[in-house]
Amino acid sequence: MSDPQNTAGLLSVEETPTTAPASTIAMATQQDRKRRRILPSTSPKFIVGSILVLATVLFAIIAPIFTQNPRSTANPALQAPSAEHWLGTTKLGNDVFAQLAIGAQGSLLVGLIASVIAIVLSLLFGVLAGYLGGWREDGLALITNVMLVIPALPLVMVIASFVPQRTWQLVAIFLGITSWAGAAYVLRLQTRSLRTRDYVYASKVAGERSLRVILVEIMPNLLPLLTAQFLFALIFAILGEAGLSYLGLGPTDSITWGTILNDAQSGQALGRGAWWWFVPPGLMIAVIGAGLVLINFAIDEVINPKLRNAPDAARRVRKAAKTKGVTA
Repeated sequence: MSDPQNTAGLLSVEETPTTAPASTIAMATQQDRKRRRILPSTSPKFIVGSILVLATVLFAIIAPIFTQNPRSTANPALQAPSAEHWLGTTKLGNDVFAQLAIGAQGSLLVGLIASVIAIVLSLLFGVLAGYLGGWREDGLALITNVMLVIPALPLVMVIASFVPQRTWQLVAIFLGITSWAGAAYVLRLQTRSLRTRDYVYASKVAGERSLRVILVEIMPNLLPLLTAQFLFALIFAILGEAGLSYLGLGPTDSITWGTILNDAQSGQALGRGAWWWFVPPGLMIAVIGAGLVLINFAIDEVINPKLRNAPDAARRVRKAAKTKGVTA
């Protein structure tokens, strides 16, 4: 005959609950909420910025298919927007909508090429210098510091003024090689911090090559920062090209939003009341700039915990103040 106490003990062992304690479940749920909160896709800034950028890119791809030749002068000059010419015409009879569509391709390509060049140079002078250390870091940091103290846009203006025939590719290269120093400085400091981590030391002790350590152990931790720096370089390149073109130092064989503004300025569009000539390209530059800035802000919230936790902290402060007021 079995002992009731032993039977109860066996039942208590066998009936051990398979579910996690409530505190563990609450902690896991809280961690899942935090994880979901830091994703940029859930940020209103990221959503709005992505819509603006995607709409601009689609406009640059699709709109030129349905427009006439942007250099055609067969249209009436300075015609106001109408059903035939949605954004009117220029002083030479060019269709503004057609120029705006082709100009979107030119401006976005210049920005993309320049930002790729800038991010590659920042990786070379930032990540490589931060990882290597010693005299090699000092040498690469010296070049970075020299580029930091030289104003980028005036340097591009000086370079462009010596080249009479400028293609959009050449302008993109000018902008790329003059806008990488700031990103390189930030990446170098972050890489210097990452190279002291235990997993990096473990990879070195295991005999891993430096290139593999950089690509596998360091670069994944730099991806959010690299994305933010890439977007910043893209914004700078698009705005820089528009500024250069407005001053007459942009591409001489291509149509961009900046060249449209330059033509409008030289054609006295403001004095003639031809708002449709200069407002659309300026608005497009503002839209793409705002979209990229919003995406950059959303990524910055992922990188910077202080920015990410600021709304929750503000809500807690307001709730505490309200509770204190009710208690009083």
